[in-house]
Amino acid sequence: MKIQVSELIVRYMERLGVGHIFGIPGAHILPVYDSLYDSSINTVLTKHEQGAAFMACGYARASGRIAACIATAGPGATNLVTGIANAYADRLPVLVIAGETPTHIFGRGGLQEGSGEGGSVALGELFRPITRYARCIERTDYLAQVLNQATKALLAPDAGPVLLSIPCNVQKEEVDAAILDRLPAAGLVYEACKDAAPARELAQGIMAARFPVLIAGHGCINAGAQPLIRLLSERMQIPVATSLKGKCAFDERNDLSLGTLGVTSSGQAYQFLVEKADLILFLGVGFNERTSYLWDERLLTGKRLVQIDHDRHQLNKVFRADLTIQGDVGTVLTDVLGHLETLGAGNGDSSATRDAIRSLRSSAGSDYAIFQSGFALPERFFSRLEEEFPGDCLIFDDNIIFAQNFYRATPGACYYPNSGISSLGHAIPAAIGARFFEDRPVFAILGDGGFQMCCMEIMTAVNYGKPLNIVLFNNATLGLIRKNQHQQYRQRFIDCDFINPDFHLLAQSFGIRHKRVSTGADIEALFATHDLRGEINLIEIMIDKDAFPNYSSKR
Repeated sequence: MKIQVSELIVRYMERLGVGHIFGIPGAHILPVYDSLYDSSINTVLTKHEQGAAFMACGYARASGRIAACIATAGPGATNLVTGIANAYADRLPVLVIAGETPTHIFGRGGLQEGSGEGGSVALGELFRPITRYARCIERTDYLAQVLNQATKALLAPDAGPVLLSIPCNVQKEEVDAAILDRLPAAGLVYEACKDAAPARELAQGIMAARFPVLIAGHGCINAGAQPLIRLLSERMQIPVATSLKGKCAFDERNDLSLGTLGVTSSGQAYQFLVEKADLILFLGVGFNERTSYLWDERLLTGKRLVQIDHDRHQLNKVFRADLTIQGDVGTVLTDVLGHLETLGAGNGDSSATRDAIRSLRSSAGSDYAIFQSGFALPERFFSRLEEEFPGDCLIFDDNIIFAQNFYRATPGACYYPNSGISSLGHAIPAAIGARFFEDRPVFAILGDGGFQMCCMEIMTAVNYGKPLNIVLFNNATLGLIRKNQHQQYRQRFIDCDFINPDFHLLAQSFGIRHKRVSTGADIEALFATHDLRGEINLIEIMIDKDAFPNYSSKR
């Protein structure tokens, strides 16, 4: 049976399980939009294509499924770039469907042309470094191969975004619908290492260590290994720190929690690693700039290092481990626990470890993220959030530093820091995207600078009736820039301060609730009187622009 390419693309997305597609229509993508009219896929009209890309990112992170966004040619597609770069950095399977001008005008100066000919923008070259696969489909005779490659990229263990750019005239051509029958029907299967020797060696190493430490990363969450981490930690009395993206891999209320390891966190985990640890197990964690304190050699010197990751590219990337195991974190930990059981390990004397952790918690602090004054409101807010929504919320966080230090995460919650390319304007659209999949309370955390880059997407939440809590820290400045200029540039403040709009009136114009938090009593009133599950709320928390945490970003 012959069908138009536009309909084939829509059916292709349906086969991939795409339930929602975020974007804005334009003339050169209307054939696909017309085919979406009768589709099971729900279209979501955003206010800007960058918002569409971020929403797709949020949907992918919350669901673990393939997400999709759509844009027309020219600026429609180029406006997606930052969001798709974010998806690439966070390894999110986001399918981008972009329109293109008709092929017969390629190289002739067509309006919004992206062929790269005749001095036009080369759209494919623009996206190629930030996608796993990018292709302009200029003919239909190789369409099956293109869709096959796209499918493999989206379903691979190291998945990432894919761009399919389709000229308007090609969208209207007819092809055989049987093309879809030749595509992969399921994702690639990763087979974990079946060699028992590494897991047995690791079990023996844990038993021999005096102060082992687990560093749990986002790979643990992807593998669903949180219960195994807790079991290993409690059986062997091993303290656990997490990376920023690994927050929620371990209950931070547990006595064995060291919190988050990283330059913008307290120094508790750092001090334990430097002063006590003799064995460090990196579990699905990339030892990146933020986690590693800019690759501080003191963290790893004189210690035995073990790294477990399913992605071979992460192994020995920034340090040389004494033992590396490529495999699913959950599978490997199951094997390790089995060997520990056989060896009769566990339930030993844990007093030295617990005494060391207690000592760190009672110490005056460290050289890193200390909040000496001016942050009582953020601290109280996250404390109440933890109390009211234990394990029952999604947090998309552009601010990071407050939640990293004040929010004690639990495995039931979902914490999504803006850690990919760390772009402002991410939290609100990403949270909205997640809300199209998850019927759970969602919080978008951001500063007043980033808010003004994406606040128009609040109307997308309003238009589609998606409850959302926007937590806005108002200090009328770009906080990180002002902090750096205070610490490193002799307080020569330039282009960091600004005048904010009246957020109460802005919320009224959106038709949403607003709460201004200036005191602790305001926080109590917020949780007592506002519906944080079923409404859209703009929560404005006032902070002092001249109150700085004392960490240095070394920039």
